[in-house]
Amino acid sequence: MKILLLGGTADGRRLADTLHQAGIRVVYSLAGLVRVPKVDCELVVGGFTQFGGLAAYIRANQIGMILDVTHPYAQTMSRKAVLAAREVGIPCWRFHRPAWQPKEGDRWCYYQDDAALLSLLQTFRTPLLSAGQMTDALLRAILKNDSVTSVIWRTAVAAKFSLPEGVQWIKAIGPFGLKEERHLLLDHQIDVIVSKNSGGDATYAKLVAARELGITVLLQERPELPAADKEFNTTDACLEACLKACSTFTHDRKDSQQ
Repeated sequence: MKILLLGGTADGRRLADTLHQAGIRVVYSLAGLVRVPKVDCELVVGGFTQFGGLAAYIRANQIGMILDVTHPYAQTMSRKAVLAAREVGIPCWRFHRPAWQPKEGDRWCYYQDDAALLSLLQTFRTPLLSAGQMTDALLRAILKNDSVTSVIWRTAVAAKFSLPEGVQWIKAIGPFGLKEERHLLLDHQIDVIVSKNSGGDATYAKLVAARELGITVLLQERPELPAADKEFNTTDACLEACLKACSTFTHDRKDSQQ
């Protein structure tokens, strides 16, 4: 059985490598906007429009299962994966790392959309925006808050528009260490952090630094996704299930050929 692994995360790359080393046929897919990792298995970069859509790619390449290991906020791709799998008649499984949970001393508030974020930012002076790409309109709306004096925006990929005055962009790719996160917050006098609830260890240090310094964190709530056929919250459980499924498929195929 050939698995189409939708990645773009460290977890996705590790699962693709491990499955490939176990002798499983894997196609690793990612957008490739930040960087393209070196993997030993087959690689698809840039999405599936180039192939006529995801369902068309699945049929043409005899994919037996989709494994969605995208970022928890890659809502569009996760939805497309479920719909394409249903259309073609193959299973769609999903691993998304668990969301961060607050600890004693954390000052977290949650928001769902841009309007809620703008409302929460009204009492802060210097936000650190570390929630990925944002629109020109949202950045300008943040700067219109009377309390906001400057904005630090940290992303892995530069914006495709000219930044408004008052926004300082920092190019950075995790993982980040606690010491450097603490220095970033202090050097720029950050009084609030805006982040996705991504989970994992790569960008967690900023939350530890915020806890130590008493800085508020505004976390975007995770999007609702259509249910996958199986969902996992540990890579070990996901890997074990994939290996078992592939073993069962191979055994059944041999039996049918006898």
